[in-house]
Formats: sequence, structure tokens, C-alpha cells
Amino acid sequence: MSTEPGLGATPGADEAVEGDGSTTAAGPAGADGPTAGTDGAGDAQTASPRASATSGTDDDGGPGGTAGPGDAPGGDATAEAAKQSEAEAELAAQRIERERIERRKAERKGPIASGAGLSGQAADLLAAIRAVESGDRPAATVFAAPEPAPSPRSAPDPVVQRPRPAPAEPAPAEETVAAVRAVLAAGGAPESLAPQAAAALGEGADALLREDPWQLLRISGVRPDQADGFARALLGAECGPDDERRGRAVTGWLLEQAALAGHTALEMPALVAALAQRAVPEPEAAVQDALAEGDALVFQDVLDPHAPEPEDDEEERPVRVLVGLERYALAEESLADGLARLVNSLSKDAPEPWEAAVAAASGGTAELATAVAGHGLVLHTGGEAARAEPAALLAAARSAGLRAFVAVHAPEGHRRPVDGAAAGDADREDSVGTVAGLLSGAEGPGRDAEGALDLDLLIVLDAPQLDVESAAMIVEALPDGARLVLSGDPAVLWSAGPGRVFADLLAARVCPQIASRTPDPGPLGELVSGIGAGELGQVAAPGKEIVIVPVRDAGEAVHRTVQLVADSVPRAIGVPAEQTVVITPGHGGAAGTRALNAALKERLNPGPGRFGGFDPGDRVAYSPAPGRTVPGQVVDADADGLHLSCAGEPVVVPRERVEQAVRHGWALTAHQAVGARWPAAVVVLPGDAAQALSRPWVYTAFSRAGRHLSVVHGVEQALPRAVAETLPKPRTTRLPLLLSTQVPPASEA
Repeated sequence: MSTEPGLGATPGADEAVEGDGSTTAAGPAGADGPTAGTDGAGDAQTASPRASATSGTDDDGGPGGTAGPGDAPGGDATAEAAKQSEAEAELAAQRIERERIERRKAERKGPIASGAGLSGQAADLLAAIRAVESGDRPAATVFAAPEPAPSPRSAPDPVVQRPRPAPAEPAPAEETVAAVRAVLAAGGAPESLAPQAAAALGEGADALLREDPWQLLRISGVRPDQADGFARALLGAECGPDDERRGRAVTGWLLEQAALAGHTALEMPALVAALAQRAVPEPEAAVQDALAEGDALVFQDVLDPHAPEPEDDEEERPVRVLVGLERYALAEESLADGLARLVNSLSKDAPEPWEAAVAAASGGTAELATAVAGHGLVLHTGGEAARAEPAALLAAARSAGLRAFVAVHAPEGHRRPVDGAAAGDADREDSVGTVAGLLSGAEGPGRDAEGALDLDLLIVLDAPQLDVESAAMIVEALPDGARLVLSGDPAVLWSAGPGRVFADLLAARVCPQIASRTPDPGPLGELVSGIGAGELGQVAAPGKEIVIVPVRDAGEAVHRTVQLVADSVPRAIGVPAEQTVVITPGHGGAAGTRALNAALKERLNPGPGRFGGFDPGDRVAYSPAPGRTVPGQVVDADADGLHLSCAGEPVVVPRERVEQAVRHGWALTAHQAVGARWPAAVVVLPGDAAQALSRPWVYTAFSRAGRHLSVVHGVEQALPRAVAETLPKPRTTRLPLLLSTQVPPASEA
């Protein structure tokens, strides 16, 4: 059997894992963005009309919010709050935080003149939205002047109050759901969408759907062609492609799809072209209608805000016209404002405790501590081994009497290098938690009298997984004078949600950037480091750390994967099946997560699936909210729902949410696995996955392995080509420009 450049070939799973171990490695790479049947930002675990399902396609919600593990509820809630599901608590807390952001934006001093340099279509769009806006409409805040940097406030006597998860919003009334179900049935849509439609559209959802059937597009997973069929069934001859209701709805749907692909806004020409592709006869008019109705916002961004004003008054400054959804516009502006506040509110002289923290640090941690002592925002980059540096900073800060906390992306992050630094802390539970737990109030410090986190230092690991909304909520919650460290590996996949916060901050260069000099050790570290640089070279693996298993087709890939997980890796490497993760590019197809999980369940935990397809002992991937995945295990089921154990915490998933929120979890996509690590990983690359591979996907998938990596390889030369040539798909964001108007470059600060 031939061996590809950079790859070691072995004839079978047993021989590969149990041979002499002198195997070289390589792996897959997947596109960083939604593709059919692949792991783009597309691991959304939401319902969609099953009529759209096709072989090899992820029909669970298309390109929408996926995967990164999260956390389980904290233990400080009252008995009543403890009955809430983690998802309800987190989403309710996020709603409250968004309201706070909107209130803050409404307080901004006043709008600046905008649009004077525009003409033609852009000017018409601005006029359209202004013609119908009231004075307090949130859209006006998009053009508001930057809020002056607040002066440091005197710290009040702290009133430490550990926040409890916010009360959950009640589920739609049964009568509302029943009425919506009747409308869906009349239009030929799946009646199972009724709870989602009632929740998304609110009271009177049935009447709204009858009046405007294209509102069905507000339900995750529904496509325009499906909404068109629903509208034809309800409206009959009145239905047509030129209906302005359709144009508005498709505009909103396209912006939602852009957000799921990572964009916080779309350039106007791209949006108009996409509307034309979807048979909207007058796409410009459709955009204007959406703006007039407040369904979207328009922005004009000067391409070079630091360029001198034109000498000729008639000369126009080059601008970029963008259209986006209000929620992401508010979040991105709030994030820029909050970061500017952290940077500008910090005293130039480091207080005595920080001097003590710097003195206690050594090696690479000393450089990081010195930067943090003198700056409100610091970026830290590095691989897995580099996590030891922010962990040591946590220990040094706490030993100096500073209030410090580390937030990780996945519950498994608790058991990685952070633990080594926090092991001696009596209150370890108060020093390390998850981002989701911090935002929901289930984990983390208390709040001071003004509602800010009672912290001097917050370290966020896995920072590339922050989307604009979660990042904005974190920054808004920090008090003036606090330090924020964002640490992560810039080579991994970006966040499942919109934005690319960490990459944008690195590019903006508005704060110190500390690059770790600590390399990841061993053959796995060497392999992953090479992939990050675009090279898939040969790596000696005398301890069988890396093994390549060539396969001819998807059926053989599934067979070899089961053999590796159940037999070869436990016997030859000593890693049991429950500590091995399988990673594949997508959910659909003959070797996607569904097919692999079915085969692995049959081998590792056979059963009738009496609890909605699940049995006690099944490994699962639980999605408490879009964009997050928590690995867990089924414990039991009863009238309350499916009982899981996730990161050692009990979780109950209500029966009506099981189909949407829980998958079998022996096999995951790379987006679902990011932020966590396992002793062993089996990365499956079937031949039909070649188009899904990219350098970030390969890097992320391969770096999930701690001790052993097996690559079930069927993509031939597509693998090294993807590593060398396929970079992340670009995302359209506004954060760099927003920051440039408020924070000078770090070299000028």
C-alpha cells in the first residue's frame, strides 16, 4: 500500500495501534464555515423540517450554532431555582444582560451626523430607516458618538452577593401552542414546530402566521422554499415571489444565516445578490422594507477612520455600507465600548498587590504578569502547554490577595493545567469555572453593590470560542480598574456564534500581546505545531502516539473506528473506550456522527433506546444552548425528562427538548469537541469529507488528543493540501473599526 507524503500507512486498526509504533502522522482539515454535512458553524442542535434531510447533509439546523462544551448548574441557587434547567437559567440571564446593554446604549449622549458623505442607494437606505424611526429606537444608537471613557470610580464597600440563575421565562401557553399547531397543519408544515413557533413569535403567533406565513422563517432550520410552500397553502392565489412580506422575511433569514456562519453584518452588495438568488424580484426594495420595519440596521463605516479629512468639501470619504441584525450590532458596539473602558480606566501605577503578584511569578508567567499589572486588557497566545502560564498567573494573583477567577470554555477545562495552579486553593470552586456558568450566575464570584463582578482579574481561556454576545456580557460585567486576560490558541476553529473576537483583537493591536514560548511536547505537539504552520510533516512516534489507518470507503471507516475505540486503543495504549473521543467532519453521511454513534452504541452499550432512543450508560452530547455542547452520560429517565451526568453534575433535560438538545456523543464534530481534550482521539476522514477540510479543522481535531491519536484516513492528498492551502473562511465584523475610533494602537498608548 502506498504511503502519502507526510503520512504513515498501516494495513489495519489492530496492526496500526499494536505494531512497532514507528508511524508517522497526518490528518484532516475542515472548512471553517457551514457546508453540507460538515462541521462548519453548523452543529446546531435545533429542529428543522425533516423533509429537507438528505444523505450527507446536516439536517439538524443547517449552518447554525454548534458546539463547544459548556457547564452544569452551580450549587448556590435556591431550591426553587435548582429545579430550573441549566438552559433556561442561562438564556434568562443572557436576556437580562442584553437588556442592561440596551439601557446602557440608550444613555449615550447623542448621535453624530452621519450619511452626509453618502449618495445613491446608501443614502436612500439611511433615509428609509430614519423616516420611520422614533427618537428612542435602538437603531439610533448605531450612529451615536463614542461614550467618553469613564473616570475611575471610587470603589464602594463591596456587598458580595452570589447571583442566582435568573427566573426562566415561562413556556408558551398550551392554548397558544395548540392554535399554532392548527395553522401549521393547515399550511402543510410539521406540527412538531408548534412549540418553537409559539416561543419565537409570542402571543398571537397563530394570527401572525396566517397574516404573514413567511414569519415561519424565524424558526431555526426552516428554509425559504419551505416557507414559500407554507405560504402558498395558506394564501393561495395571493401568494407570489414579489410579496413584500416575503422580501422582508428572506432578508431577515439571510442575516440570520450570515450570523450562523460567523458574520455580525453583511456588506450591502452581498445581501442584495443573495436576495436575487432567492427569487426576490426587487432586492434593494426588500432591504429598504426590512430597514423601515426595524428588522435590520444599516451602517456606514469609513474605511480608514484615521485618514485626513478631504480638502474638497464635495469629495466623499470611502465608506463600506453594511446591514446587520440589531442584537449583534448592540453586542459588538457594547463590546468595543467595554473594552475601551477597561483600557482607559486603568491607573498607570500598578497597586502594591500587583507588584507582589509580579514578584511571585517566574518564567513566561512573569512576562504575562508584568503586562497585566500595567494594562486593563492583555492577550495571551499559545498551545495546550501554554495554559500553564495563565494558570500560574491565577495562583500568583490570589496569593497576593487579589480577587482572581479563570473561566474556561468547557467543563473538562477544569481538569487541565488550571487545576495544577489552583490545586492548593481551599476555594478552588471559587477560582475556576466556565464562561457559561459565569454568565448565568451559577459559577464565579459574587457581585458588588453596582452589580459588577467582584473581581480584580478575570482570565478567560479558550478565548477564540468567544462570540460577540458572550464577550460583550463578560466585559460589561467587569468593574472599572479590573484586568481582563484573554488567552487561547489562535489556530483553532473560531467561535460557533457570530464574530471572531479574539482574532479581531489580535489584528487591532490595541493592547499588549504575550506569545507563549512553551511548546507542546512530544510527537503530538510536534505534529500539531506543524499543522498550525501549514505543514503536514512526518513525525516519529515510537510510543505509538500517532497512528494512521488507511480506509477505502465510508463503510470501512466506520468498521475501523469501532475496532479502534472498542479493542485496539484500550489493549495497545491502555486508554479505555470511555476516555476516547471520535471526531468527524459532519453529522450526516455514511461516516458522520450519526452513523458512527449508531455503530459505537451497538458495540459499546447496546439497548432498545427506550428513553427516546437513549439507554442508561449512553454517551451523549447535550446542547443547553446554541453554540455549546456538554459531553455527558445518560443516567435515567422519568416524567421530568432525561437524566444526565455532565462533568459530574446532574442535569435533567425536559422530555420536549430531548430531540432538539441531546445526541449520542461517542462521536462529535470538531466544533463540538473544541475546548475539551481526551486521553485518546480517533479522527475519521471519509473520502466524501475532502471538501470540508481546512487547516483550522485539522488543527482542532488533532489537538483534542492528549496521549494518542489515530487517524482513519480516506481522503488521500486532500489532507496535506487542506493543511497547506485552506485557511479560515473570512467573517465580516465591525469590531476592529469600532475599537480604532476609541482606543489607540498599543504602541501609541
